[in-house]
Amino acid sequence: METDSDSLTDPSDPEARPVTQRAEAFQSVRDARRLELAEDYVELVAELIESIGEARPVDIAARLGVTAPTVAKALDRLTRDGLVTRARYRSVFLTEAGVALAAICRERHEVVVRFLVRLGLDPATAEKDAEGIEHHVSPATLELFREFANGCRQ
Repeated sequence: METDSDSLTDPSDPEARPVTQRAEAFQSVRDARRLELAEDYVELVAELIESIGEARPVDIAARLGVTAPTVAKALDRLTRDGLVTRARYRSVFLTEAGVALAAICRERHEVVVRFLVRLGLDPATAEKDAEGIEHHVSPATLELFREFANGCRQ
């Protein structure tokens, strides 16, 4: 049943959006933030394995600019979530689920970078900005970014 607060109609005014729509949008952002850390870690682990043959916690910490205990805590969570495997004092490996997530993240990142560059942003800034944007776009928005980046939309 639609309430008076749900029937507001001016889409250009954020305050005029239906209350439930705003709540869903905020929830979506909170969900994306929760996944952001896992996505950044699996994407980096995949990059390290590809570039230097292994992903050691010390290398992860250096690349992310965080401490070893921070990496250990994150890796514990990723292990519980079934995204990585590791042994004490050994390299980190991606599980099948981790490999799949890393591939999705890498592709999404590349689409956002190409989109921003096509808008006229320099590649270095596009790369930096994509790190934040990539975690917060819906599949529909990402598809529009992809079409624009590929020259299908003007």
